[in-house]
Amino acid sequence: MNTYKSQSFLKLTIRFGLVFLVIVSILKIIFSIFNHGGIEGMMDEYFSANGFEQFAKLQIGMSALYGALMAGYYKFIKK
Repeated sequence: MNTYKSQSFLKLTIRFGLVFLVIVSILKIIFSIFNHGGIEGMMDEYFSANGFEQFAKLQIGMSALYGALMAGYYKFIKK
């Protein structure tokens, strides 16, 4: 039996979402270092006053959506 079927939907959503959040955030920061000419460019882009709020909202929104979709797939669709 699939081990995901016995877990709650919320627990699966948080689990998938957190993994996605960590991996995508790290990759986005690494790519930004190369695209913006170093750490200073990345800091100006993502960690300025308005930049961090936008960065955080986007990452949390994408992670919540991904977590919910994957939890729904593994809980209800996958046999």
